[in-house]
Amino acid sequence: MVLKSVHGLREWLEAPVAEAKTAGRTRLNALRGAAARITTPLLPDDYLHLVNPLWSARELRGRIVEVRRETADAVTLVIKPGWGFDFTFTPGQYIGIGVLVDGRWHWRSYSLTCPPNWTDPDNRRKRLISIAVKAMPEGFLSSHLVSGVPVGTIVRLAAPQGGFVLPEPPPAKALFLTAGSGITPVMAMLRTMDRRANMPDAIHVHSARTADDVMFGAELQAMHDRHPGFVSHVHLTGEHGKFALAELDSLFPDWRERQTWACGPLPMLNDIENHWAAAGIADRLHVERFEIPRSSVGEGGTVTFARTGRSTTVDGATSLLQAGESVGVQMPFGCRMGICQTCVVAITDGHVRDLRNGVEHTTGEKVQTCISAAAGDCTLNV
Repeated sequence: MVLKSVHGLREWLEAPVAEAKTAGRTRLNALRGAAARITTPLLPDDYLHLVNPLWSARELRGRIVEVRRETADAVTLVIKPGWGFDFTFTPGQYIGIGVLVDGRWHWRSYSLTCPPNWTDPDNRRKRLISIAVKAMPEGFLSSHLVSGVPVGTIVRLAAPQGGFVLPEPPPAKALFLTAGSGITPVMAMLRTMDRRANMPDAIHVHSARTADDVMFGAELQAMHDRHPGFVSHVHLTGEHGKFALAELDSLFPDWRERQTWACGPLPMLNDIENHWAAAGIADRLHVERFEIPRSSVGEGGTVTFARTGRSTTVDGATSLLQAGESVGVQMPFGCRMGICQTCVVAITDGHVRDLRNGVEHTTGEKVQTCISAAAGDCTLNV
């Protein structure tokens, strides 16, 4: 009974920071929770961030500690997360990152490129994470991050998630097919196996326009040289054109026996899915998409966010999620591509259209804001 009471007291004390628990910080959480109880409604979090911007119990934060150039249009961002980040994520998962630009928070999701529980080589007690960002012509935030976000920038973080992951233990035989920035989640998988000295019989086929466009090229070659069972095959599309899946039969005849992870442009992934289905091995294929397949565009209109009273007029290609973020509305999100259901909100008035299939939704229905756009004026319950 005493133990139960003590446990209950600890839970009560930690309640204000429940979302920010970190393994090994139970006493610290209790102290912070007790302080929060005593000072409510003025939480100590309001003051702690003045001392250290990473000290927050209300949201995950991080500080960019290194910006490393990978190619002419891609960088690796090394980030030191603050309290509450789960470093035991699964290789292949992604995080959300929010960056303050011109007074507005802009959010995007990027794959983690580091192994779980990654630490600073010069300070093993300092745990870090990394993402890689490739500038896209239509990507405002990606271009901002690649063109020179300064070291020391404080960012907001969303917890790791996603199902495109490497199992533990990894399969005895694996195949990875990537192109462009699609290499990023696979890089976390390769680095994890390399770090654990648990590299199986693995083949990585990566497509890029030129040798200078290959992200992590030197590191991939080093892995190739270090592990007898690992093959890094780089296909340069500028010289040889698109990689033909039929070449797998001559290059790697046992490809049908391998568990396969594929990530890259939509046309490439569609071809891979069709190829694997034709071979009768679709169950051995794992796919990650960075783009939303859009077959419809709404009419656009004025989107009003009921709880904040803010509104913005957008075109029919702008998602409701992007519309909200453009006027500083804290929108829930996860994958940003219609898979995880994290961004679902209710329509309180008007009509919206699913960008993938053109299906229209109206008052009272719930929609995924990341793949829905205004079909005329509409109001959302957020």
